[in-house]
Amino acid sequence: MNQDEKFMKAALIEAKKAFEKDEVPVGCVIVKDDKIIARGHNLRERTSSAIKHAEIVAIEKANRKLKSWRLIDCTLYVTLEPCPMCAGAIFLSRIMRVVYAAPDSKGGVLNDEFNMYEQKFVNHRPMIDRDILKEEAETLIKNYFKNKRKV
Repeated sequence: MNQDEKFMKAALIEAKKAFEKDEVPVGCVIVKDDKIIARGHNLRERTSSAIKHAEIVAIEKANRKLKSWRLIDCTLYVTLEPCPMCAGAIFLSRIMRVVYAAPDSKGGVLNDEFNMYEQKFVNHRPMIDRDILKEEAETLIKNYFKNKRKV
C-alpha cells in the first residue's frame, strides 16, 4: 500500500463515521510531514450548518493544530471531489496538494471539465491527484443514498 492509499483509508474511516451519524459519508484527513494532523467528516445535519463539510472541519482543526491559517506543505485527502466552497478554503489555506477518491458530477470543481484552480482569480494552485480508492468511496456514497431512498 502506498502513502496515498494509506491516508485515503484514514479519510474513508472518517466517511464511515459520517455514514453512522446519518450524514453524507464524506471524510477528510490533512497530512503534514507524513503524519495526520487533522481529521474531519461531514457534520451538516448534526450542526445545522451548511458549511460543515468534511474538508472545512479538517481545515479548521489543522489551523488550530498548527496555530496558523496557512497550511503550507500539507496534503488534504478527501473521499469526494471538493465543492466550490471547500476548493476555495483549500486554496485560501495554501494547502499544497489535494487527493480525492470519487468524482462529484453535481458539485465537484477539480476535474477535467472544470477546474476551479485554473481560473484567473486563484492565487494559489494546489496539485491534484484523483481516483485513489475511488471504488470504495463511491460504494459508500451509493449505499448511503440507496438507504435514504428506502426510508
